[in-house]
Parts: sequence; C-alpha cells; structure tokens
Amino acid sequence: MGKKSSRVVLIGFVLLSALFHERLHAQSHAQKQSYDFIISGAHIVDGTGAPWFVGDLGILGDRIAAIGDLHSATAKKRIDAAGLVVSPGFIDVQGQSEFNLLVDNRAAGKITQGVTTEITGEGTSIAPLNDPMVADLKDEATKYGVALDWRSMDEYLRRLERARPALNLGTFVGAGGVRTYVMGKDNRPATSAELEKMRQTVAQAMKQGAFGLSSALQYVPDSFASTDELVELAKVAKSYGGVYFTHQRSESDTIFASLDEVFEIAQRAGISTTIWHLKTAYSENFGKMPDVIGRIEAARSRGIDVAASAYPYTRASNALIACFPSWISEGGTEKMLARLRDPAQRARAQKEMDEPSSVWENQWLGSGGGEGVMLVQVVNPEFHKYEGMNFVEIGRQMGKDPKDAAMDVAIEDRGNSQVVIAIMQESDVRATVSNPLVTYGSDSPAQAEDGPLSKTKAHPRAFGTFPRVLAEYVRTQHTMRLEEAVRKMTSQAASRVGIADRGILRPGMIADIAIFDPEAVKDVATFNDPIHYSTGVKDVFVNGRPVVLDGKITDERPGKALRGPAYHPAH
Repeated sequence: MGKKSSRVVLIGFVLLSALFHERLHAQSHAQKQSYDFIISGAHIVDGTGAPWFVGDLGILGDRIAAIGDLHSATAKKRIDAAGLVVSPGFIDVQGQSEFNLLVDNRAAGKITQGVTTEITGEGTSIAPLNDPMVADLKDEATKYGVALDWRSMDEYLRRLERARPALNLGTFVGAGGVRTYVMGKDNRPATSAELEKMRQTVAQAMKQGAFGLSSALQYVPDSFASTDELVELAKVAKSYGGVYFTHQRSESDTIFASLDEVFEIAQRAGISTTIWHLKTAYSENFGKMPDVIGRIEAARSRGIDVAASAYPYTRASNALIACFPSWISEGGTEKMLARLRDPAQRARAQKEMDEPSSVWENQWLGSGGGEGVMLVQVVNPEFHKYEGMNFVEIGRQMGKDPKDAAMDVAIEDRGNSQVVIAIMQESDVRATVSNPLVTYGSDSPAQAEDGPLSKTKAHPRAFGTFPRVLAEYVRTQHTMRLEEAVRKMTSQAASRVGIADRGILRPGMIADIAIFDPEAVKDVATFNDPIHYSTGVKDVFVNGRPVVLDGKITDERPGKALRGPAYHPAH
C-alpha cells in the first residue's frame, strides 16, 4: 500500500473514530437528559422504509429529542411500547376537515387512525372567499353554528388556530375556487384580465401559506378551466415553491387522455404533481389500473415529477349533484335549482343520466343507477331518515322514480347532499394502494362517534383509511411490508406536499408520532355502519402532546395551522 493510500485509510479511520465517539457522547448525553415523554422498547419504524429496530424515543417540547437506549434517562411520563410499532404520525394528503375542525376540534375519527396531519383544499379551497362564495356555505355554517368570519387564506388559518384543533392542517389554494372568486361559475374561457386576477389571487394565497395549487377537474367550475389556464396558475404556485395536486378530469372512459393532460401540466409548469385518489372507475374500465400505473411510470422516466394517492375502498363519495350532467350546476346554486325544477331541463338531464358520455363523468350510470348511489349526508333535517339508503330505496319510500327522488333531494337540500357510489373493483384498488408511487388520502372530513358530527352517515374511509391499509394489505394480503406502508403514509406524503419537518423519526423533527399494535390495528367502520373508530392505535402525539393515550382521546388540542414554503409572518 502506498503512502497516499495509507494516508486516506488513516484519515478515514480518524473520521470514523470521531463519529463513533460523537455518537457515544450523544448517547451519554441522551441518557442523562430529562424528557417530557420516553417511549420505550418499541419497534421503531422511522418512515424511511428502513427495517424496524428496537429502541426508545424521547420527546422534549414539540420535538423528538433522542432515539436510542434511554433506559437511564428520566421523563415526566414513560410509555411502555414493547411489542408495539412507533412510527411518524400519518399524513392524510386529502383530508377534507377544514370546516369540520371549526365544528368539532377533536378530529376524533382521524386521530384514532394515527393521523396527525391533514392536507386539504381540493379544487375549491376554504379560502379565499368573496360574498357570493360565503353565501354558498351559509346553509352548512348555519346548521353547525360556525361564523364565516374569514375571507383570505391568512384569515382562515388564523381562525383555525383559534379553534385549537387536535391535529395539524395545511391547505392548497383551489383552482376552481380561484375561478369562482374571479369570474363566478360561468362556462367560458377567462379573459386575459381575469386570468391575471386569478394569477394574483393564487400568488396571494401562496404568500399567506398555501402549499400549492389544486384542481378538481371532474366538477363545476374546475371542469370549465382549460389546460392552458391550469398551467398558468400552476406556474405561479411553482414560483413560490408550491406543488400541484389534482382530481384529474376523467377517472373512467377518457382516463388516458386525462393522464396526458396531467403530464402536460406538470411538464409545462415544471411542477411536482400528484393525482388524488387514483382509480379506474366503472365496469368497462376495470382492469386498466396496471396500464394507468405504467403510464405514470413512463412519464416519470421522461423526467416528469408525477405520483398519486389513493384510499383503500371500492366505493367513492362526493356530492349528489355530481350525479347530474355538469351543465345542471353551471352558474351557481340558484341556477342549478331552477334547472332541476324546470320539467324540460329535468327530463333532458334524466335522459343523459342513462347514456354514456365523453363530456361529463356519468357516475349515476357508472354506479349502476340508483341502486349504486347511497345518500350519506344532508343538511336539511327532513331528509335524515333517508341517510344510509340508496336511491332505489329512497324512491320507493317517496313513491318516485330513483332519478326524480335524487333530484328532489338535491332541490330540498340546496345541493348540499353527499353520496357514496359503487364504481371500482378490488383488484384495481389493490394494485393502486400497493404501488410504491402511491401515498394515501381519506378524501373525507373528520367526524366522531358523538357530538354534532355524529348525526350523519359517512364513507367508512373517514374512520378507517390508514388502519385498513395496515390490516388488509400489510397483514392479510401481504402486498407490502409494514415499513413500506408506513413510508407511504409518512415521509412520502410529506415529500409530495412539501412538508420538511414531519414524516420521519429523527432527533430534531417535530414529534408527530403514532404508536400501534401491528397485529391488532384494524378498521371497524363499514358502508352500512360507518360511524366507528378504528382499533389498535394506542397512542398518538401531535407536536409533542398526546391526543390519544392508551387508546383514549385526551383533552390535548395541540394541532397547528401548517403554512407552505412561501409564507413569512411579515405577510
């Protein structure tokens, strides 16, 4: 060995020795340190996908302070986690709790799953708002006693923090909401002046804390936006460090053209893009998921930063009015109600609901008609008796055709009703949920077994998304290792959204932590009986405070309004 090689080896040895002694010093310091909490003897799954290891974790303030052997350290409370998994708290990349947290700040159905952070704002975000948009929210706000006292993104996020939520919440700015804010719900191209106003609106929301731009292109008014319009708004979000999440334009018969649009927006705007709730909907498209995933992988091989999220169920959920042709909803609530009341327009819409379409996503037909569409939530109390029933059953009770029953419910509930629709098959769901590129979003707001948000039905994903992945696909079907599923729920979700200080267990990171029994964690909610918490999640910490302790929801409400990369308090 030459002198140069010997010198390199010696330097390497010195560096390794220094690192070793530094770690010994850190370990010794950790042993002497006093913590707020020590979680001891756990199987630590750190969120990176690395194999679990046995160790202790110390929490001090809102941070993870140490990981290792802490048996000699002291703590205000020590939690025995022998045989349990300790992981980063789960990140729901498509929660919808921005309003519900103002009604019930416990977020009970989410924290009992191990969810510590939600990202929301699909298409039409909670802010910015103008007076006509506030009027559209008035029915639900009145029902639950929520004061609609914000207009800007900053004002909403401050309002959220005053509500003291149990979990963290961040939001995108919705392209559809921005369109409505600037030009209403008219089906026409934006003028150059309107597009510039939309750009300015996105920029302001980004500076006030949005994580990026979102779209929901199946629904009015997002469906009226051109690809060019979306690219221009995405460029603004990108310029502020943001990302783009989308409910793509088609999840059924024109899904391949829809994917091409997603790739085009991502490429032209140079923006990280994630497809929400990736699916192949309706029976004629069952079995296409491998091709869909193949196209996403091919786009990535061309340098396009695109990935997806999913929920582990074969049924979806959205607004009842999405069962009607999109022209019904054009122009806002009052125009929609007038069309549904007009016999000629009503007859035209019902005819179109029975026909395949390349113009709108016909989920009524795709669900197999009224039997596949279940009413789950209404604002009008007169219709609570129909929740949990499909529209064949509701029509029978009303003495009406199922389509007439659906339209009459929509009229009397002023378009606020929510439904669950049967549109997917299990093999496609399995392929999606198990793919390494796919993270998870419940696409549902937080509800609870008691309190004001327990009075309606729900999609079971509101209570069971994350435990269902662990129970069904990790423990039963073995389509993923536990460490891989946790990676997708935590660090991958954080990286897609742009959250830098959560999603991995490391000293210095925020102490958002889930502790669960890998052999017992399980979803309990079903489509017929959905209002039930999942089981097997023992403890949950949000910002270093326990919101679930020994399986019980605590009085702690440490959640924060998370703000995106462009936010500075001076704004």
